[in-house]
Amino acid sequence: MSFSTIFAPITGRGGAVSVVRLSGERAVQIVAGLVTALPPARRASLQVLRDAHGAVLDHALVTLFPGPQSYTGEDCVELALHGGRAVLAAVSTALVAAGARPAEAGEFTRRAFLNGRMNLLEAEAIADLVAAETEAQRRLAIDGADALQTACAGWREALRQVMAQQEALIDFPDEDLPPEVEAKLLLDMRRLHDEMLAVLAASPRAERLREGLEFVILGAPNAGKSTLLNALAGEDVAIVSDMPGTTRDAIGARVDLGGVPVQITDTAGLRDTDDAIEAEGVKRARARGEQADLVIAVAAADAPLFPPVPESAEILYVITKSDVPVFTPSGFLAVSAKTGDGLPKLLKTLTEKAINLTDTRGAAALARPRQVACVRETAAALAQALAADEPELRGEELRIAASALGRLVGTLGVEEILDAVFSGFCIGK
Repeated sequence: MSFSTIFAPITGRGGAVSVVRLSGERAVQIVAGLVTALPPARRASLQVLRDAHGAVLDHALVTLFPGPQSYTGEDCVELALHGGRAVLAAVSTALVAAGARPAEAGEFTRRAFLNGRMNLLEAEAIADLVAAETEAQRRLAIDGADALQTACAGWREALRQVMAQQEALIDFPDEDLPPEVEAKLLLDMRRLHDEMLAVLAASPRAERLREGLEFVILGAPNAGKSTLLNALAGEDVAIVSDMPGTTRDAIGARVDLGGVPVQITDTAGLRDTDDAIEAEGVKRARARGEQADLVIAVAAADAPLFPPVPESAEILYVITKSDVPVFTPSGFLAVSAKTGDGLPKLLKTLTEKAINLTDTRGAAALARPRQVACVRETAAALAQALAADEPELRGEELRIAASALGRLVGTLGVEEILDAVFSGFCIGK
């Protein structure tokens, strides 16, 4: 990766102020060519920015952050500009003319990682924090990541101690080492292995929270699925009609249920049909239900026949059109999107289910597949070490475990995954 001087806006569009960050060995020199005098380090100073021809670009606050005590570990400069697009475009043009280039996605944070300002887990936590849509996702990005950092530090120290004990058994095979030395070694290995398995067991919940859930509404035609989706979303997302087969493809709305982002998806009515397009919609509806985190199976009060649902899915049965003056089966949640009766209770139930599906209960949060893979490989190597009879074989498995754990935090063997990690960042981070 080129370590030329880069720049990018680090604030969102449309605000009154747009902050542009520069980073690289020529960052200070480039900005010096745009202002009359550079301010002291870490002290914002109002400056007139001019291009190479002396034309005024903007009046901006300029702040210098000398490396290595900066976000990237390099010399950084931040320019707080007026937020107009024309101002940003003019300043960007001047920066390019002076020798800087626009940053790639995630390049600032990647440089921070490569310069030792953060490890890979911290970098991923920043990406998750920036992408967080809900309060629960924000807490996962901060609290879950902190817990994982703490757990990982403990694992590394425990593994270091175990490897030291194992080396002693290898280096002094003829010595009369007390039998409790090996017994303690195996006990420590087992404890470390079990701790990792416990964190792995909680990882699906963390992954669901990071990615969001999908609740799929399944039911017969005219069972009130589209009307229910609109009521839950608080807006007209789906077309509602008395004509059976109106919904032919999946239509969804993203809602916040107790801090958990949930995609609630309406689907085609489940029935046998000769219409090829509707039949494809029914096929897709069933497939969507099989992949859902929760199936909301609905039946109308005047036709209380629930659809067949996937056996693997968690199911919530709901009676719709409860305002219809007919007998409503008991034992199910009953709602009327028309009058609003039952909707608060349904929303509360859906919120509880969303929280239960994603609650990590304060555990270290393995929220990314890469993290899960590293810990799973470490635990597998520890299991192999516990099963090994020869000290040398056990020692080799422990080295494999240490290598996998090193990749988790990015201390070794991570070059091949850096592009995948940092390409998911936004420009400016």
